[in-house]
Amino acid sequence: MKEGKKRGAERTQIATRNEDWSDERLKTFLELEPPVGMPKDYNILLKAYRGMTADLFERFLAFYVEEGRDINVSLPDGSTFLDLVSQHRKSTEYATALEAVGGNRKKF
Repeated sequence: MKEGKKRGAERTQIATRNEDWSDERLKTFLELEPPVGMPKDYNILLKAYRGMTADLFERFLAFYVEEGRDINVSLPDGSTFLDLVSQHRKSTEYATALEAVGGNRKKF
């Protein structure tokens, strides 16, 4: 028997905020493969942004840059990852971390 579709808080997974993330765990994000049509470096940043707190994301960015990844990777429309992050009202810490390692917004 199928149950009804979950709604709102029923479908939300409880956030875990006090996990210990080792450097090795952070580096696993550097191996992620993108969906068709998305630049690999953009996908890596997106997954890290969605899966990490701002402090973890800032730590991750050091490994990302150290590996020679493109912090200003853009989509076909020219928008950078910092452009995306800057649209979110609770992303100030993430945007600041991106800017600290050379992240730029799209130049119109």
